[in-house]
Amino acid sequence: MSPAPEGDGPQLSVVESVRCLECGAVYAKPLAGGTVRENPGCPECGYVGWMATSPPPLSGDVLPRRSAAGQQPDHPD
Repeated sequence: MSPAPEGDGPQLSVVESVRCLECGAVYAKPLAGGTVRENPGCPECGYVGWMATSPPPLSGDVLPRRSAAGQQPDHPD
């Protein structure tokens, strides 16, 4: 949290869980990125490469557009 200006509440930031690409440790980092001071990398090894621990939700652009309800079952030859 950042110090709040007088009369305002604390400034909160959204974080996400990520996995270090070097050592595999899972840690939280700011969702919006930020400077090295705010997001210094892996707390275990210091490496700055990471990947999300869970995939992002699928959008309508990548989901199939047809229902499986109308598909014909496979018949053996």
